[in-house]
Amino acid sequence: MSQAVNPLMQMATSSMANSASLSPSRSHNKNSSWFEAMAEAWGKTLDAKAQEIETASDQLGSGDDTPSHITQITTMAQQMAFMSNSAHTSIESVGTALETMARKQ
Repeated sequence: MSQAVNPLMQMATSSMANSASLSPSRSHNKNSSWFEAMAEAWGKTLDAKAQEIETASDQLGSGDDTPSHITQITTMAQQMAFMSNSAHTSIESVGTALETMARKQ
């Protein structure tokens, strides 16, 4: 069996500590892989959309119960569902690809 290192596998699991794309505001372990960074980015995006929905819901609770505002909240909820589905699909697909690459080593 070959002992060669697959460059894609090495890139997927390598540390991002020296990466130019690493944000200085990251609060957790700076030795995370790009796969973890992708998951973190999805999480932050979903958090932002949830905050937007929460703010609109608070306005609804404060008496802004017009049909247009309710429709806006419904639209935001559908966007959240779409984004959540996309996050799950992308993380699952990349995870499966990494698993396949690891098996071929």
